[in-house]
Amino acid sequence: MRTAHEPTCPLPPKVSIEQDIDLLLDKLAEIDDASGTFLLDFDGLKVDDRSWGVWNWPQGVGLFGAYMNYRLTGNERARRMVHDWFDARMAEGAPSKNINTMAPLLAMACLYEDTGDPRYPPYLKRWADWAMCDLTRTDEGGFQHVTYGPANTNQLWDDTLMMAVVPLAKIGMLLGRKDYVDEARYQLMVHGKYLIDRRTGLWYHGWSFERRDHHAGALWCRGNCWITIAIPTIVELLDLAPGDPLRRLLLQALQAQLATLARCQDESGLWHTLLDDPSSYLETSGSAGIAYGMLKAVHERYVDPSFEDVANRAVNGVLAQMDEHGQLAGVSMGTALSDSLDYYRTVGLADMPYGQSLAVLALTEALVSYR
Repeated sequence: MRTAHEPTCPLPPKVSIEQDIDLLLDKLAEIDDASGTFLLDFDGLKVDDRSWGVWNWPQGVGLFGAYMNYRLTGNERARRMVHDWFDARMAEGAPSKNINTMAPLLAMACLYEDTGDPRYPPYLKRWADWAMCDLTRTDEGGFQHVTYGPANTNQLWDDTLMMAVVPLAKIGMLLGRKDYVDEARYQLMVHGKYLIDRRTGLWYHGWSFERRDHHAGALWCRGNCWITIAIPTIVELLDLAPGDPLRRLLLQALQAQLATLARCQDESGLWHTLLDDPSSYLETSGSAGIAYGMLKAVHERYVDPSFEDVANRAVNGVLAQMDEHGQLAGVSMGTALSDSLDYYRTVGLADMPYGQSLAVLALTEALVSYR
């Protein structure tokens, strides 16, 4: 839908955006760590954090981006990518359950909603039941950010909302499980309680109940993009009514976050990997995710329409990072919660599935502006 506000920052022609989306999807499906350069070793457990044909969080975000493109545009190529990915992974067998490996369940739930394929509900229910009954909790009942790596004991991360809480909410709505939905609502509130920076409205990367602090206090770009995406997504999929207290709380938090993001946006349209540190490098994946969430919130009339200009500048900035083959530059690799801000400043750059898919999300939502 078009809003009453007419943006002053123009986007490229619609056909150009559609062509760029196809290039990004093609590159997404080609990403492979054949050399093992990005293979992570956790006490002998080898984890491929990059290749497309792996069941983990980078691919989960990629699946969501591709499937949302199909839903909004009818792009059959995107639908087939997601369908074929699940066929292949289910034939191989699902991995062990953790916060990050739950991320693909969001796209699976969307696929089941559209197809009714009876193979999917057992997966959806088992993973949701794991989150409800077996996932380690922090103090106050938060989802501990349990992954393949260190235990992250008693830690809340903003990543968790995108990787596990949004899928749980979606599954709850799809299967008619009020207990799943209520748990997702609570997780949003407890994460917000400890991760929102009350001074800026931005979100910290993580909180430790053991240390009673935010580690380095990083206001990390991609971590904030998970919030910018998760809030409008949750409001929509839970169908929260205008008077619902959780809707009011979430949208107030989103408005405050976006206001600060607008102030710290670089002239390129991107954001720095540490949002409040202009000396840190500009990061493309988080910028694309912010652009998507901001545009979606504007199109759904959740926030002030003036944010469309901010988002359009970000879309243009992301496009400037894409080469003629659809590869996105300036994407930071997986990023742990750290005690050092220098760690965030020095995380390496590589083409990653979530970079491609977050750009697909941003460009797909930009197409809504042409309707």
